[in-house]
Amino acid sequence: MLKALFLTMLTLALVKSQDTEETITYTQCTDGYEWDPVRQQCKDIDECDIVPDACKGGMKCVNHYGGYLCLPKTAQIIVNNEQPQQETQPAEGTSGATTGVVAASSMATSGVLPGGGFVASAAAVAGPEMQTGRNNFVIRRNPADPQRIPSNPSHRIQCAAGYEQSEHNVCQDIDECTAGTHNCRADQVCINLRGSFACQCPPGYQKRGEQCVDECTIPPYCHQRCVNTPGSFYCQCSPGFQLAANNYTCVDINECDASNQCAQQCYNILGSFICQCNQGYELSSDRLNCEDIDECRTSSYLCQYQCVNEPGKFSCMCPQGYQVVRSRTCQDINECETTNECREDEMCWNYHGGFRCYPRNPCQDPYILTPENRCVCPVSNAMCRELPQSIVYKYMSIRSDRSVPSDIFQIQATTIYANTINTFRIKSGNENGEFYLRQTSPVSAMLVLVKSLSGPREHIVDLEMLTVSSIGTFRTSSVLRLTIIVGPFSF
Repeated sequence: MLKALFLTMLTLALVKSQDTEETITYTQCTDGYEWDPVRQQCKDIDECDIVPDACKGGMKCVNHYGGYLCLPKTAQIIVNNEQPQQETQPAEGTSGATTGVVAASSMATSGVLPGGGFVASAAAVAGPEMQTGRNNFVIRRNPADPQRIPSNPSHRIQCAAGYEQSEHNVCQDIDECTAGTHNCRADQVCINLRGSFACQCPPGYQKRGEQCVDECTIPPYCHQRCVNTPGSFYCQCSPGFQLAANNYTCVDINECDASNQCAQQCYNILGSFICQCNQGYELSSDRLNCEDIDECRTSSYLCQYQCVNEPGKFSCMCPQGYQVVRSRTCQDINECETTNECREDEMCWNYHGGFRCYPRNPCQDPYILTPENRCVCPVSNAMCRELPQSIVYKYMSIRSDRSVPSDIFQIQATTIYANTINTFRIKSGNENGEFYLRQTSPVSAMLVLVKSLSGPREHIVDLEMLTVSSIGTFRTSSVLRLTIIVGPFSF
């Protein structure tokens, strides 16, 4: 009873020591192990449970630390602290087959696997004299004791891949990183593991395929620009953007709110801003300030008379005697309807750009004024015999530089006599040939301007109508004294 209790305690201690040995700090485990996130260590994989038909030829599968054994179905695994037993002699009466029990010490006849496991080998368990007809295959395993001197130091054991036989005749891990037998690339770091090794990238690098690349090589770490540093990185944003609180995303900077540099109008756009100017201004070369546009220099057709530039705008001016209408056009002021300086015996005559005062009674001796505003020379007066019978005073205004030829005034007989013939002519005032009188009917004629006139200027033209009896009994003439006032401007 005490012996059974003692064996049980030793077995639990062995399992605990094996579990302790299993604790590693790497999340990448060697073959035959998997990471236990709860215990934070590598745990053995039960291949007999997950590998279908693991053993062939009628062998049975026995799970082991880091692997599994394929043993005869009659084999037994005995774990105790007994001293290695010598191989018994073959019993008599067998048919040439060796029977008995093979007791193998853990150091002499077993290969130690990671975590204290063993693997049986034909050379270690079955001696040369052992035959295949044996009915019992027994492996005894004792806890590995590096301080213990093996019973047969010269005996060779077979170790698993990644392990080698030590001077104490046990399997120990091969440090491939130190021995230089690893195949890690120059840009990788070799990490030794139990029975194997791992190739990892240095801090700040990640494995992509077979290469270690920095964080900036693998998108999408940074929204815009990634700056690599030894073992780390940081994100930068393009001008007009700033890093968000997550230090990854770039958000637009509203320059119009943060630091408005525009002189007048600011419009924020993605990653930048633009300045615009009010009407009448234009952006200067620095694209920030605004300069006044001299509209008067850009076009000569903005104003009818004179353009006056002002900050951000322009205005139109008209000469004296005119007023601005519709912002740009000049219109004559009729001073005769507003204010004038004509006397009571004078009449006001408005023309383009001004006015003039003319006598209400223009008749000169020997002419007298009739109620019809005609100046008539009495027949009783001897002086009237060589003078026109009547003179009518008329006034008209034309713009300067009027286009020619142009019909400007029509003359017509007010009294028509039977059996008479009327002819029309320019009696005076046409010395330079500016006018032409074209008869349009037996009793009318049209005054035509044939040369352009520039003002200000006044022309007095006498238009005469001669009336002759068809039988030659009498002849008379009437004069229309036309005063033409040419304005100073073409409007």
